[in-house]
Amino acid sequence: MSAKETAKFLNMSVPWVYRESARAGLVPYKFGSGRNAKLQFKVTEVHAWAKQQRLSAG
Repeated sequence: MSAKETAKFLNMSVPWVYRESARAGLVPYKFGSGRNAKLQFKVTEVHAWAKQQRLSAG
């Protein structure tokens, strides 16, 4: 899943995905180096992370 797809799925901005996702506990996979580096995320990991963010009612 690309950074753009991840941002859309999470309803977050693409810059948030690049800056904050790792700090928030979402593990990125980096391909390339420098300015041309691309972040990718495993779909199953994104879904699991999103599920963990759910607030419990009560």
